[in-house]
Amino acid sequence: MCGCPVRTGRASNTCARSASTAAELLSLRDWLEAHGVTQVEMQSTGVYWKPVFYVLEEALTDILANAAQIAQVPGRKTDVKDCVWMAQLLEHGLIRASFVLPAPIRELRDLTRYRKALIQERTREANRLHKVLEDAGIKLASG
Repeated sequence: MCGCPVRTGRASNTCARSASTAAELLSLRDWLEAHGVTQVEMQSTGVYWKPVFYVLEEALTDILANAAQIAQVPGRKTDVKDCVWMAQLLEHGLIRASFVLPAPIRELRDLTRYRKALIQERTREANRLHKVLEDAGIKLASG
């Protein structure tokens, strides 16, 4: 994770690594705040960005960038070099943020998706039970 805290009119890069456990992410948030970081940019790679984004969105301005939109510059082959490069792009306002739903809508969406999955699972189980009973010669419905 790289930050660009502003010190005496000049930005400086400070890189640090962090694990993705809840405690480590909270520690990362505190570290970023202590270093004066106000914006954080991350790439939207799979679902790996979500825990980091959700913890940091409370305290900092999160910018979720589409990995395809950030040009891969030749010669930048390490995570640290990519991090510094993206921090420079962010500092100059060259990263367009992807839309992320607000937290209340995300929670509602998760609940409705979970409800739908439960209903589908209940239907599958009822169909399995019906088949087992039919195979055993017990008819539940006559048609």
